[in-house]
Amino acid sequence: MTARTIALAASAALAIAATAVQAHDGTGGIKAEGSNTAMPDFDLVHARITTEGNVAVFHMAVSGKAGQSRPAATGKLAGSHVFAYVWPTSVDPAVVGFEPKAGILSMVITAHPDFDDTPLFDENGDGDLGNDGDLWHSHWVVLGPDDACGEGALKVIDIPDGAKPRLPATWPGLPILIDSPGWDPVLDAETVEVRVPFSDISVVNAAKFDGVTSGLRVNANVHAPLLCVTDVFDVASGDLSLPGRVNE
Repeated sequence: MTARTIALAASAALAIAATAVQAHDGTGGIKAEGSNTAMPDFDLVHARITTEGNVAVFHMAVSGKAGQSRPAATGKLAGSHVFAYVWPTSVDPAVVGFEPKAGILSMVITAHPDFDDTPLFDENGDGDLGNDGDLWHSHWVVLGPDDACGEGALKVIDIPDGAKPRLPATWPGLPILIDSPGWDPVLDAETVEVRVPFSDISVVNAAKFDGVTSGLRVNANVHAPLLCVTDVFDVASGDLSLPGRVNE
């Protein structure tokens, strides 16, 4: 092996190492104030969105081990809980298949042991499509305010009885604006990340965003509002102002 070959190999190794460090060093995006919640796995350190070709990379870091906590099972859908890592965005919901200007399009990574809302996918690989809601998985949701969830609180927007809004092809059949596209999240140490392809990445490049960790609850009557944001653990910006810029 020549000295030049050794030098090139060393340079390549350093480049790989630098990429790995950048993925976990918290550069770019929104820096969050620490110790905003007693749950370290939902205590935001930073949130960002970057793009690689036509793929958007949604990335978040917390002060603890990401995904360590999941809701306690209740044994029924009504009143059950959901934990979520959320990227609210300024992207028009029409981009992913909902009605235009339907609300706040958000990428979410969720876990909930009492129901499964990804009927097209078998996340735990046991041959049963309906028993893996407790594993972390991805959704698009459209959020909007509803005081029925609490003063100033948000919900996943309901679909009224008889309404037939435009919906993504992978809509899971629930009467809310939710999509189950099957993009696999990666929770590794303190980070949460999911890679999402777009046919037109320019809509992402122009977007604003924020980062949120939260708890949601299914209405005890399983009726509108069906799914409320009941606990906001942490907000990267502090005020949900969507200050983040993609690739910055």
